[in-house]
Amino acid sequence: MAVSTVAGARKKTKATMNATSSAESSATSTATLTSTSSVASNKYDLGEAMCPHRLVLEHVTSRWGVLVLIELLERPYRFSELRRAIGRVSEKMLTQTLQTLERDGLVHRDAKPVIPPRVDYSLTDLGREAAEQVRGLALWTQDRMGEVQKAREVYDARKGRSGQG
Repeated sequence: MAVSTVAGARKKTKATMNATSSAESSATSTATLTSTSSVASNKYDLGEAMCPHRLVLEHVTSRWGVLVLIELLERPYRFSELRRAIGRVSEKMLTQTLQTLERDGLVHRDAKPVIPPRVDYSLTDLGREAAEQVRGLALWTQDRMGEVQKAREVYDARKGRSGQG
């Protein structure tokens, strides 16, 4: 799985965690984003369930979306190769994830008219940009796992629990 190759990727690309979109925080600490595209005058509240930014964020950061994006950073994959590389994802969930990311313009599906049929999945330019950001988050979790584990242990001890993963 490419997440395990994240350490090697660190050498290739220094992941940045800065959100280069025009992020603002309101007085109520609700994140408001200003789009820089054709709807630049519209502001969206990430706290609203139907906020377009929130929906894309949910797709990109979903359980399987993160892994698909990171894996596709390495190279294009056929469906079965991608499923094996990610591991423990059902065909249905991988299909839904790929379709959602394709609809958002992050993944390109290339169906070749051959027998047997061949379909390759790759990142679009937009998808590559998003995947780099997601990989930055994955690198951060890898670098900070010791601190997270300590925080969990402190929490569990305070709550009288044994470690729960």
